[in-house]
Amino acid sequence: MTTLLQINASIFSGQGQSSRLADQFVEGWRAANPDAKLVVRDLGQNPVPHLTAQRFGAFIAKPEERNAEQQVVVDFSDALIEEVRKADVIVLGLPMYNFGIPSTLKAYFDHLARAGITFRYTEKGPQGLLTGKKVYVFAARGGLYAGTPLDTQTSYVRDFLRFIGMDDVEFVYAEGLSMGEASKEKALGQAKAEIVQLVEPLRAAA
Repeated sequence: MTTLLQINASIFSGQGQSSRLADQFVEGWRAANPDAKLVVRDLGQNPVPHLTAQRFGAFIAKPEERNAEQQVVVDFSDALIEEVRKADVIVLGLPMYNFGIPSTLKAYFDHLARAGITFRYTEKGPQGLLTGKKVYVFAARGGLYAGTPLDTQTSYVRDFLRFIGMDDVEFVYAEGLSMGEASKEKALGQAKAEIVQLVEPLRAAA
């Protein structure tokens, strides 16, 4: 069974613009894949704890030496990783806050990056282990940043996902959402049109 994992990173959960764009894509994708499984992880409603020295220590401790508290931390991380591992398609709703990704998304990424589990170091450098997945990122921004040095999100998200094995990543941007109603409507309209272009071939192939 094909599985889609939708990750909403907005602090407004499903009401965020990035989440709504992701929802539109998922709706079209599910129409083309009616028998598929959908898993939704909402980081606004259920935030992942930020990385601390104690949590990191649990990750690197030898399994036989972990105490009960450390095992709980590792089990939580393992569950997040297993969600990703089982997914064939990943959809990320990505808002921009103060020129960067939401801190809850960073915390989520920190729980995915586990040496020997989601990546490993080789003589040729790091090798990602979560391979064979298609990722769609729906990025909503108040200003205009794509293609400029201020867009730190795109390169960071691409680099992180590639680090753990995902190099087939497609971005859809909705920018200028805080630059007046006309700008907002135009940006959302363009993003929704891009989503239709992404979904139509999937429906045709179904």
